[in-house]
Amino acid sequence: MLWIPHGLAAGSGTSAAPAGQEAVAQPERTIRILALGDSLTAGYGLPHDQGFVARLQAALDQAGAHATLLDAGVSGDTSAGGLARLDWALGDHPDAAIVELGANDGLRGLDPGQMEHNLGAILDRLAALHIPVLFSGMFAPPNLGAPYGRAFREVFDRLSRRPGLLYDPFFLQDVAGKHGLNQADGMHPAPAGVAIIVHRITPLVLKLVQTARNTPTR
Repeated sequence: MLWIPHGLAAGSGTSAAPAGQEAVAQPERTIRILALGDSLTAGYGLPHDQGFVARLQAALDQAGAHATLLDAGVSGDTSAGGLARLDWALGDHPDAAIVELGANDGLRGLDPGQMEHNLGAILDRLAALHIPVLFSGMFAPPNLGAPYGRAFREVFDRLSRRPGLLYDPFFLQDVAGKHGLNQADGMHPAPAGVAIIVHRITPLVLKLVQTARNTPTR
């Protein structure tokens, strides 16, 4: 944004606007945010305007963030699926990314080590392109046992320590398992649950937007 400090002294080396003219503020560039995820991002079972991406977009608009979400949520996707379609999703030239994957790896009892490889590769690719990331964590379903649950969770704990990464420890925080906040399947948020997620995550997304603004364009 072009601005002139109030009270700038004459002769300071900075040219003032000609008499009778005011400096014109340049609009902020719109930050494009890739939302790479599964059914939780895609808004499974909900009208489009009640899904995560639409509700988060509304929150960003209300905050005057000058940011646009690119919906890359695919229901049923695992970490492997997200990695396989990453280059396609990057064709929209995002400035930042939200990565929300892993829930379906846990539901299928897939190897946490392979999930770590897939998620790490996604983060590596985004880092190589200087795309700042908000990385969202997940827990495994409790019916798979404590050892699997610990190994699953440790993947997110390790990846979250990468330098420069913004981290949301649990995408379904304050929503998972709560009556009235989830749909009949007990796994996907109802509109009230989406509202809680969006309210919690919006400050992190605003930080992501600011980080993207401070990152040189490619």
